[in-house]
Amino acid sequence: MPVAVNLLLGVPAVVPAFLVWYYLTNGPLADLGWTRRDPNENDGMLLWLVIVVPVVALFATVWGLANGWMRRRTVPGTPPYPYWTIATVLTLAPTLVAVGLG
Repeated sequence: MPVAVNLLLGVPAVVPAFLVWYYLTNGPLADLGWTRRDPNENDGMLLWLVIVVPVVALFATVWGLANGWMRRRTVPGTPPYPYWTIATVLTLAPTLVAVGLG
């Protein structure tokens, strides 16, 4: 069950992942000279923070609550680190597939 749930949660995770990447490439990474800013992005980065923070916080809350509940029910008594690592990789899999296909 955790595999299917994390893969399904990975589909809407594409949106927060894109928003974080867009903010980083046009903000801090561009300031370091590692990326180039989007020339059409002239509204400033505060607007992006107002959008990115609630979206990422909402997704992280849903993801954390779902995985915390499933971990307690499916693998009691085992160390938590392998579960959370696998859950993270499974959630990021749809985003990585979308990037690979794009």
